[in-house]
Amino acid sequence: MKISSVEQLQQAEQALFQIFSGIDAQVKRNLQRVLAAFRQHQVGVHHFAGVTGYGHNDLGREVLDRVFAQIVGAEAAAVRVQFVSGTHAIASALYGVLRPGDEMLAVAGAPYDTLEEVIGLRGEGQGSLREFGVSYRQLELTETGEVDWQTLSQAVRPETKLALIQRSCGYSWRSSLSMADIEKIVYLVKQQNPDTVCFVDNCYGEFVADQEPPAVGADLIAGSLIKNPGGTIVAAGGYVAGRADLVEAATCRLTAPGIGSAGGATFDQNRLLFQGLFLAPQMVGEAMKGNHLTAYVFDQLGYPVNPLPLAPRRDVIQAIKLGSAEKVIAFCHAIQQHSPIGSYLSPVPAEMPGYESELVMAGGTFIDGSTSEFSADGPLREPYVVFCQGGTHWTHAAIALEAAIEAIGPAKLRA
Repeated sequence: MKISSVEQLQQAEQALFQIFSGIDAQVKRNLQRVLAAFRQHQVGVHHFAGVTGYGHNDLGREVLDRVFAQIVGAEAAAVRVQFVSGTHAIASALYGVLRPGDEMLAVAGAPYDTLEEVIGLRGEGQGSLREFGVSYRQLELTETGEVDWQTLSQAVRPETKLALIQRSCGYSWRSSLSMADIEKIVYLVKQQNPDTVCFVDNCYGEFVADQEPPAVGADLIAGSLIKNPGGTIVAAGGYVAGRADLVEAATCRLTAPGIGSAGGATFDQNRLLFQGLFLAPQMVGEAMKGNHLTAYVFDQLGYPVNPLPLAPRRDVIQAIKLGSAEKVIAFCHAIQQHSPIGSYLSPVPAEMPGYESELVMAGGTFIDGSTSEFSADGPLREPYVVFCQGGTHWTHAAIALEAAIEAIGPAKLRA
């Protein structure tokens, strides 16, 4: 007898009870880390005030940088609303570290779509790294979608100035990297060339584990504030964190040499930046629960999912291979209809700056582009995978998933 989408979700909730309990314990540990940093640096209401103009001597911003650095296990951090996106923060880090004649080595396959034009893999005449004489090399993943450890152990050259480690799967069908994976990558890279900077694109991974990459040896990380660490309420921005000299180099690309981290007004956003950081572990935990629900029910419906049901989470993204453009659009339409903002809109495929393929996106979020409320998107290209992310509370994900199940139905029998 066919069971309803409501019953399917109820069965999934029961099956995931122990995993949900474990996620709550993870949230508690990460919140303790945040509270310890707030306490250590004596965060008070006086840190919510901001300054104007150049942004010099902004006490709140300076304390937030120190709090953030402690939370992620870094020497220094720069948390700035002037970063337009995670891609902007990553690009600032890359331009800050790399110089003409240097090589950048991507160790986990192809980078996220929006970095292709930064590197120079697509487009020309906009000042890509390649146009400034920085070469690029990429280690392909194994047939099973894992880091090619054997090749990596011999891949670093004297001119390899930076190893790019993309923590999240992005728009690829691979496992996102665990902290153990990142630690092993850093170890293998440093064995070959201790001067190579190990840089982690940390987007979508913050607060998923007990540690962040600097705690396991990464030299520099960068990410977006309108994803995990913004707790759904930060209006804009990004961050860099790691070795103090590298953080300063990145901020010199954000502002200008000689100004670096000393500039940048906070536009009265300090309270939201602190508060979002406080809320972030809880939001990430709820998103992880929503990921587990998504994986469980769509695996039951016969669709390939990544990560697999019950598998440990390494970021807040869950991929489902739907197999057709029509199903990707229908899925996103169902999610949009059950979003808090713009539920009356119908997602349609469209070009988006920085992406090669047309995207279809369900993103009814309070902060434009944040994907922190339960969202779904995907490029309209083979094999037609939709990527679910975010979720302020798993019950919202459950409601939206009921509609998505009704919209696309079960998969055809697997070959």
